[in-house]
Amino acid sequence: MMVQTSGQKILINDQKTAVPLIAFKDINKIYGEGEARVHALNAINLNIYTGEFVAIMGPSGSGKSTAMNIIGCLDSPTSGVYEFEGIEVGNLNRYQRALLRRNYLGFVFQGYNLLARTSALENVELPLIYKGIARDERRQRALEALDKMGLKGREEHTPSQLSGGQQQRVAIARAIVTRPNVILADEPTGNLDTERSKEIMEILKKLNEDDGITILMVTHEPELAVYANRHIDFRDGIIESDSQCKREG
Repeated sequence: MMVQTSGQKILINDQKTAVPLIAFKDINKIYGEGEARVHALNAINLNIYTGEFVAIMGPSGSGKSTAMNIIGCLDSPTSGVYEFEGIEVGNLNRYQRALLRRNYLGFVFQGYNLLARTSALENVELPLIYKGIARDERRQRALEALDKMGLKGREEHTPSQLSGGQQQRVAIARAIVTRPNVILADEPTGNLDTERSKEIMEILKKLNEDDGITILMVTHEPELAVYANRHIDFRDGIIESDSQCKREG
């Protein structure tokens, strides 16, 4: 359960008694048929709780990206149950799943996915247009999100006028402007050098600690996983290990 106080979300339940924010129950995902059949996820059971920062790891083809796509409602399981805040997502229609993505989830990708000829401010405003937020409010919220990312003064810059690290900050601002419960980050530092990677990880850590946003991050880099407080390792479509850990800083 979450409570709001002084603008911050605070987890007040013990995980042993809380309803999971995200729950996988015997989730299977199968692609193809016959000899081309691939069991990407094999009877996965998983609970993720509000306020966690989870690093999802594993080699290529291990199932980690498939799991993230199901959580983000970008794909559906072949069988099993996926619940978000106790609601079975498989029972939602396409419009309802779109509302879940729009209102509860923020996405950060390795490739930034910014509109090339559009300013940083307009890129961040875009999700609020889809939500039907009035122009003045969405502009104010976008300005606040960019300021939070340390980009005040660069609101009118297009992506080509920004460094890779700055572009990823714009992408994170776009992810948080809708005030999501969860950020799904897929290799968020994959295109950045070591120093810029650390900056982005510190931002994600701060969003988790200060704003209470649950963060699920796919990464293959152990030096980035140390920022998380839980590591889930996938291999061959199963969860090989799931451990709590002390994180960086």
